[in-house]
Amino acid sequence: MTRRTTLLASAACVAALPAMAQELTVFDYSGFEDPAFHSRYIEAQGTAPDFAFFGDEEEAFQKLSSGYRAPGVTHICAGSATKFVESGLVEPWDTSRIEAFDSLNSDLTGTDVMSEGETYFLPTDYGSTAIAYNAEEVPAEDVSSLDVFLNPKYQGRVSIPDNVDDAFALAYLATGVTDWSEVTDAQFEAAADWLRQAHQNMRTYWVDPGELSQLLQSGEVLVSWAWNETLPTMVEEEFPVGYQREAEEGSSLWVCGYVNMAESDSDEDLAYEYVNALLDASSTQALMEAGFGQANQAAFSEQISEEQQVAGGLGPVDAPVLAQLPIAGQLRERQAQVFERIKAGF
Repeated sequence: MTRRTTLLASAACVAALPAMAQELTVFDYSGFEDPAFHSRYIEAQGTAPDFAFFGDEEEAFQKLSSGYRAPGVTHICAGSATKFVESGLVEPWDTSRIEAFDSLNSDLTGTDVMSEGETYFLPTDYGSTAIAYNAEEVPAEDVSSLDVFLNPKYQGRVSIPDNVDDAFALAYLATGVTDWSEVTDAQFEAAADWLRQAHQNMRTYWVDPGELSQLLQSGEVLVSWAWNETLPTMVEEEFPVGYQREAEEGSSLWVCGYVNMAESDSDEDLAYEYVNALLDASSTQALMEAGFGQANQAAFSEQISEEQQVAGGLGPVDAPVLAQLPIAGQLRERQAQVFERIKAGF
């Protein structure tokens, strides 16, 4: 999944650190090198880890499959977890070495994060996806249902992410599915058909939140399926943004985290030190300020008020929520193939 890159890059800070001191490489999305996200690691080691970046998780998977051994950990989202596990590229985490493991938000773990009792995917950050809209142009009643994406009134003025997980989460919700762990053929076909209908209304499929902000600011797009970071970003820009997480059919919750590479040139002890730092209470505020909820529920609940959660698009809601937890690799591949065909007009 292409994630979540509206952070202000701090690469200059990392680049200034002495390369010879690095014994851990983190394979990640650009932006997660922010020292505030792993300050405890830097305090312990005197330096940050090395970072290598990828554009999306398929790129990361292909590079790792081709023998790239530098990373000790790789940052992926839950939809890709099964593919990484089945490939043999990753090994289980020793959960006794994860200090916050017992404090992880249970909504982000679920049964499918485990495989035969082993934890391969360690959730660290999450967010919501819901309807972002121009509150001056779009009446609140129009976004009371996800079928706003099919509404002919907004033909050519809507957008959804160019991301298979987010697209199908929306389509499943719109067709009455709130748990995608066991989707029937009929439910899959209904979701695919809904996306085909929505495609007729699309202005574009946005790639990153910066692009979405520009589309909303320009007026090209009035309604979009959007990550929660869009809300505080556009409020700060004094744009009249609405963020509807309580549509009749609900909204979705995405979750990302780290996998432990089975074959790596990095130091294994430092891999654990890094994820422990990311899940530490010292990282909670920095992640939230960047638009991410922290999977350490104890630290998140203690430090982030409900008012802050609501302002960041992560407050409690009275509507269905589809958690984008790992799904069977065969289903995700099927979704990806169909999504590409839909975008091409088929």
